[in-house]
Amino acid sequence: MINQIRIDNFKSLVDFELRLTSFTCLVGLNGAGKSTLLQAMDFISQQMRGELDEWLALRQWDKRDIGSRLTPKQNIDFYVQVEIHDHGLVEWSASFNRHSLRCTSEEVFHDGVRLLKVEDAECWLVNGSDAGLRTRKMDIVFEYQGSILSQLKPKQLGDVLQALREQVVNIRSLDLLSPEFLRQRTRESAGHLGLGGQKLSAYLHEQGSEARQHLLNQLKHVYPQLASIETRSLRSGWKHLDISEQFAGKFLKTPARHTNDGLLRLMAVLSQLSSDEHFLLFDEIENGINPELVEFLVDALVESEHQVMVTTHSPVILNFLEDDVAKKGVIYLYKNAYGATQAIHLFSIPSLAEKLSIMGPGEAFIDTQLTELESEIKTLSQQEGMDAAATER
Repeated sequence: MINQIRIDNFKSLVDFELRLTSFTCLVGLNGAGKSTLLQAMDFISQQMRGELDEWLALRQWDKRDIGSRLTPKQNIDFYVQVEIHDHGLVEWSASFNRHSLRCTSEEVFHDGVRLLKVEDAECWLVNGSDAGLRTRKMDIVFEYQGSILSQLKPKQLGDVLQALREQVVNIRSLDLLSPEFLRQRTRESAGHLGLGGQKLSAYLHEQGSEARQHLLNQLKHVYPQLASIETRSLRSGWKHLDISEQFAGKFLKTPARHTNDGLLRLMAVLSQLSSDEHFLLFDEIENGINPELVEFLVDALVESEHQVMVTTHSPVILNFLEDDVAKKGVIYLYKNAYGATQAIHLFSIPSLAEKLSIMGPGEAFIDTQLTELESEIKTLSQQEGMDAAATER
């Protein structure tokens, strides 16, 4: 699980820090930085995949677009703390150069031992089998993008660095999910849906009939008329998706290009919750979903074995969260006077904490003027600063 991130100089994220839980829900006004945070998580994951130029092209961005306009800095610095099964806490920090699209410096620590250091075109590496015993140094004479960990072979990395790479690679963003993309035919999925869900038909085809049947069984809880989810490979290699429904004993087969938006979005989300990805990112998760189906969706997200981060503008989403989940996982994003995105647990704000004692999370949210929260947050921050200074004295 990703426990904590810090990132500096990525769009509106300047000296930004956030502790994460298994389910994180981002709320805030338009332009506060919710989508930017999802993009930043995807950016961090891409470091372990390499090929940053392809990632930028896919998002239709230039390398200049990802840096912050709020600072003169060129590099994007980030830190990630990961809790890995059987290994414990691992800390990875790096500085990414926007011109070379490469992490020009990196460090990884585990149990106080530095397993990796990259600096000045040199790499110091402690192999997992030799941890604490021998460090190997090598000159970096090959071209790559992102983290050097994206290029090294498993036998060079050892168990901990391999596990770190796998954990970060398996952050998967669907922040551009849209019906237009979901209806597209694709030849292959490479094991994921794509940022917009454009590989849905190929992904479901490659997952096999057992996975499609599992998805069908889940969807029948809210779409009892569903009869089958079928895929087939066309002569040209494109994968075709059909959804069959049963009405009064008759079967109606509908291709994906004519299927309703809400069903396609649920298919995409639920198929990812059954995947091997570790951390899933969804933007404005409620879009296209009938209010009657929101509770089903929220329950699936919160109860998932995956780590999940979503953004929402809907108090309905929050209303289906238990109070303890809301206290830990609902994060309010806002911009300070300099335009940098800031984060605070929504229900740690005194006025919201008081409302939560008598209202549901969604009711407390809708009963609050978000534009008026900043002054309360500022007062809270000043008080915390005074308390910290008093403690130091």
